[in-house]
Amino acid sequence: MDDISFIENFKKGDTSAFGSLVEKYQDRIYTLCRYMLENQDDANDAAQDTFVKAFQGLKAFTPTSSFYTWLYRIAVNTCLDHKRKFSFRSLLFSTDNETHIDSFPSQAPSPESAYATKQSMQVLQAALKRLSEKYRVVIVLNELEGLSYEEIAEILDVSVGTVKSRISRARAELHKNMKKITEQK
Repeated sequence: MDDISFIENFKKGDTSAFGSLVEKYQDRIYTLCRYMLENQDDANDAAQDTFVKAFQGLKAFTPTSSFYTWLYRIAVNTCLDHKRKFSFRSLLFSTDNETHIDSFPSQAPSPESAYATKQSMQVLQAALKRLSEKYRVVIVLNELEGLSYEEIAEILDVSVGTVKSRISRARAELHKNMKKITEQK
């Protein structure tokens, strides 16, 4: 069965059809989350949150784009939200409250380095947050996920020229936002 058939069955009350979609896409979504969040526990949480949000919104899904495009968009936004909330905590602590510094003493950042990383991440996150969704998505897909312009165009259902234009504008706006934020500190 294709995605549309699973979705139609789900909308008719067959919740197991959603399970089939999860099985089909769970590895790809987890891989995306793992790449974006760089932490296995955070990636697991974000992937799970993605499927919860998809489950909650699937009845309203209309197939103007592919299911995977829709799901991918949910995953990217979930990861961005997760990074905003948990980035520094996940850098220093694992889920069982053991510090990564204790586990890997030779690779542990100095307090000054950890502080500088935290400051840089806060500036970047604040600057990303100021971008409109259409700009934030293309930056994340291109810079963090490493997708080509053609792949992004397919995912967002826009032309390659639109993707190039959005990335160019997003980079300029991101740079401007980061400069403003840095000047305010």
